[in-house]
Amino acid sequence: MSGPRANSFFLGNSSGVNFSIILSSVDEETGKLQPANCSGSKRAGDWNLTVTPGMDGSKVTVSLTRNLQLCLPNGTDCCTTPLCVVETLQVLACRDSVMLAHLLIQAEIYANSSFTGNVSENATIIPNQAFQPLGSCPCDLTAGACDVRCCCDPECAPDLKQLFDELCFTGVFGGDVNPPFDQLCSSQSMEYIPDWFPFLCVQSSLNNTPFLGYFYHGSISTPRAPAFKIPLQTSLGRLFTGYSQGDPVMTEENEYFTIPQRSMAGQCVENAPVAYLQDFDVECLTNLASYKEGLLRDVRINTGTGDFIQQNVIYQTITDTGKFITESENLHASEVLCQNVTFAEHYMFIWKEKNIEQINVTVFLGSLCDGEILAQRFTVKFQSVKSTNATELFGNPGYQVGKPVKAANMNASDTFGSLNIWQPAGRGLCTLATSTPVLFGLDSFSGCLLEVGINEDCSFLRGNVTEKLNSLIQATHVGKRDNSSYSDLNDWVEIIRLDPSNSDTNVISGNLHGNCPDIPANLNIRIIYADVGAVQGIPWREILAVQISYSTIIWQFQCGLICGNSTSFFPITASVQFIKVPAQPPIPMTRFQINYTEFDCNRNDVCWPELFYPLTHFYTGEPYSQCLAKGLSLAFLVLLAAMMSNPWFSKLWNSSLV
Repeated sequence: MSGPRANSFFLGNSSGVNFSIILSSVDEETGKLQPANCSGSKRAGDWNLTVTPGMDGSKVTVSLTRNLQLCLPNGTDCCTTPLCVVETLQVLACRDSVMLAHLLIQAEIYANSSFTGNVSENATIIPNQAFQPLGSCPCDLTAGACDVRCCCDPECAPDLKQLFDELCFTGVFGGDVNPPFDQLCSSQSMEYIPDWFPFLCVQSSLNNTPFLGYFYHGSISTPRAPAFKIPLQTSLGRLFTGYSQGDPVMTEENEYFTIPQRSMAGQCVENAPVAYLQDFDVECLTNLASYKEGLLRDVRINTGTGDFIQQNVIYQTITDTGKFITESENLHASEVLCQNVTFAEHYMFIWKEKNIEQINVTVFLGSLCDGEILAQRFTVKFQSVKSTNATELFGNPGYQVGKPVKAANMNASDTFGSLNIWQPAGRGLCTLATSTPVLFGLDSFSGCLLEVGINEDCSFLRGNVTEKLNSLIQATHVGKRDNSSYSDLNDWVEIIRLDPSNSDTNVISGNLHGNCPDIPANLNIRIIYADVGAVQGIPWREILAVQISYSTIIWQFQCGLICGNSTSFFPITASVQFIKVPAQPPIPMTRFQINYTEFDCNRNDVCWPELFYPLTHFYTGEPYSQCLAKGLSLAFLVLLAAMMSNPWFSKLWNSSLV
């Protein structure tokens, strides 16, 4: 560790486990750590140990209590050297004087040298950036030290400036914050000065310089509370013109309508907004101590046009709780405390075009007691008023975000297939993990832990990992659309498989135990799709191609101080990536766009092809009459300048004077 705090986790039941921390010293003769015992405490020297119990484990925090400030002259309770702390710690977890687990920590912490002086109570006065530069020496970047090539740095001594006197930074960065600009009449910086320059130059002092625009005239923004609210129209009347797919469903109080959902990290988020036309089905683990009631049933929902509708709620009681209770501890009947809680909530949104017509909610209640783990289930489905099938959007055959990707196994008699990723539970072991379908449009990353021994055969390990990864892909084809027919092969795209290299890992590794190369540790699923149209304003998405590949690593057995015949955990993962491509290939660039990039309006600030854009009807910044008048005036001045620059005009002018 390199900071004053380090966190770790103890997996498993921590009841009756004694945690302690000790300072370990290295034997100078053998170079080994002195053996540890379970007689320590939660404090050792300047270190404290804090344990926070959880449901499936405990969080262990090791923190340093001493001051890390670098010492000033005659200072105490501080660090005398920049490398302040160099110590070796051991954190032990014991039960009945038997060591269950230990953690070795090597601490190398440097002193905090960012500030070495006294705090001044004087406030810094920042000048008005609109009238004078904020910094007179922008290249002065280091406080209390000389910046090389920064000749305006006051910390640079004269003898030190002589080393880079001829290589000083120039321009605004080098301290010349008010240079004479080209439009100044007294400026002679331009190589070519046109004849009309004396008539159109600027007479101004250097205090009024355009270089002040390099400094931003900032403003202070007021902080906002991170509430689930969205600023809508403040005027009375209808607030919406209708929902679009993916928009958050709003309540009467202009707040998000939230239902617990699972995040990308696999954790349940209590106040997650419900997105329009996006179904989901999640399970969240909780117990009686951490149980919280959800959103109130009397909350009215914005239909999308400014009107509000009430939820139609139906309550049912669950008698068979075996499908929801995942774990139960044996407690005495007199000590058990039970409470009536929500086991499941099913939401059915009836929609039409861009509006919500009706909301039906079914709430399942049951009894939850101490020591039991409840798997709460929350489902949301959107059904069209014209649809006869609750799982399909009326009239739109394409995929919708959040719907499962349709798969088929064309090599089997039963063509139904599956495309899944892992859904770990408990300790995250692969033997306990379940699977969940790949949802369209949602990039995912999941995995599980595989128990591997130090004497594991490399060929067996490689085959075992490959088999578990392939168990997620029980399909040969993927449906182009959500309504792909199993009888029509044209509705499906074949999965492109890039199998891992099949090498003899035992021959390569020889007799080296705990080391195997070319182990396929990650399954990569890439799905390419495109928007091919829209139905009732909802995009029509089709899958164009699916590729499956494997990422291989060199597996090495991980162990603590003593390996022995123990087992370690080998993580294997699966990732899903959705790549959107245009439905049609983009128009290739012309030879003119390739060779003359200075005329490309998309890659330059100056767009010469649109020089006369303000004179067209497409420009709406000013009334067309004013744009036309200004354009004619500019054309007259250009014509007058062209006439005055010709030699015959000067001859005519001289002859008229004679």
